[in-house]
Amino acid sequence: MHFDTIAIHAGYNPFDHFGAVNPPVFLSSTFAQAGPGKHQGFDYARSGNPTRKALEAQFAALEGAEHGIAFSSGLGATDAIIKLLNAGDHVVCADDVYGGTFRIFDKTYKRLGLEFTFVDTTSVDNVRAAFKANTKMLFIESPSNPMLKVSDIEALAKLARSKGALCVVDNTFATPYLQQPLSLGADIVMHSATKYLGGHSDVVLGVCATKDEALHKRIAFNQNASGAVPGGLDCYLVHRGIKTLGVRVERSCDNAEQIVSYLLEHKRVSKVYYPALTDHVNHDVASRQMKRYGAMISFEIDGSVADGEKVVSGRQVWTLGESLGGVESLLEHPASMTHASIPRELRLKAGLTDGLIRLSVGIEHVDDLIADLEEGLASY
Repeated sequence: MHFDTIAIHAGYNPFDHFGAVNPPVFLSSTFAQAGPGKHQGFDYARSGNPTRKALEAQFAALEGAEHGIAFSSGLGATDAIIKLLNAGDHVVCADDVYGGTFRIFDKTYKRLGLEFTFVDTTSVDNVRAAFKANTKMLFIESPSNPMLKVSDIEALAKLARSKGALCVVDNTFATPYLQQPLSLGADIVMHSATKYLGGHSDVVLGVCATKDEALHKRIAFNQNASGAVPGGLDCYLVHRGIKTLGVRVERSCDNAEQIVSYLLEHKRVSKVYYPALTDHVNHDVASRQMKRYGAMISFEIDGSVADGEKVVSGRQVWTLGESLGGVESLLEHPASMTHASIPRELRLKAGLTDGLIRLSVGIEHVDDLIADLEEGLASY
């Protein structure tokens, strides 16, 4: 079946619940048992919930996986995945990874005995050089946040496998509609489902998937032990959002392509980052491993942090906010918002300049989006 059909029908049978075309929202924290240990598949909601099960099966099908797990947030998924490792293990990680991922790696798990090396994963040679004898995981984003760096997932997964390490891909920006890392050899794929999967900026949730049953069981154990589980209503909202993922992403990509063309001609824009551009790093890789180039755009102005803040403030159509992937278009200033937790010297080294602005293009009329951007760019 095609993607859009799977998104609507996978993981749930209406006739299991009186013909209801949408899965019921189960809000029970516990489930009655016929006898000790004799239940109907669920005993306590931290360990499982029927609404959550429907979402997990739906998401796994979209990523071509056998096993999916839903979490209370994307960082909850990251936490359960990194807990596959032991103190003394080493992780190679993308150097412009999401700020929250950097924070939990650098501020929490480094303190608990894990080692991290942050490198530019657009170069396979860079990654190869960063591997050590104790490297157990390669963690990448492609496209990355916010520089939209494209990494060759197939080549990197092959490298990790040859070194006996797991390859984990944060696929939030691309979505399973545009890219499927497991089919390229990754061991685990994860998302902040708060973003494109939910699609309406009304829920915080994370997901991960794998084809490996043993890995799935270990991640599920970590989740159950730590408790980073989503509620039934949250799972319902993401399940509903996924049904329109394909059409939303298509419209957002259409808008993004027109906005990129506008930015390229603007005298106050010094650089545009978008995988469709032929001079974008690994443009050829993006063309090979992605269906389209996505709806995330970053661009630079030659200005200070204060100038960047002026551009993003006071917009009428664009919403200033630290998220992405919703039907509404969002913009943000990484240096003072999503990546403020990263030390300035590390931020600049990774290319996150004071004048960098990130756009998440939604499904509004593109003329209104461009007109609002024009006002912002004229404000400093």
